[in-house]
Amino acid sequence: MGHMANYIAIIELHEAGNEEDFEQLDAAMEERQFSPQIRDDEGKAYWMPEGSYAIQNTEMVLKAAHDAAVGAAGESGFDFSIMVTSFEECEWTNLTPVEESEAK
Repeated sequence: MGHMANYIAIIELHEAGNEEDFEQLDAAMEERQFSPQIRDDEGKAYWMPEGSYAIQNTEMVLKAAHDAAVGAAGESGFDFSIMVTSFEECEWTNLTPVEESEAK
């Protein structure tokens, strides 16, 4: 088994104005293994800011993660800006904990 990687994708949908636009993006990202949730070292999940997604403990390489996110954003029908970065550690403040029933 290769090195396991973690990525965060940040996507801005230009001129997207309502929650449905982001729900479609969420679904397209989840089809590509990205989640709007991030997990801490104890496995507890937190909601990421809108338009932000994580994929943790994957064998995917950065270019593949970027291409997957671009594909999902492209399905939205909006022009978009995107950034995907890898991380080994991540700190956050004031993210909302995910209820157990909503954990993915």
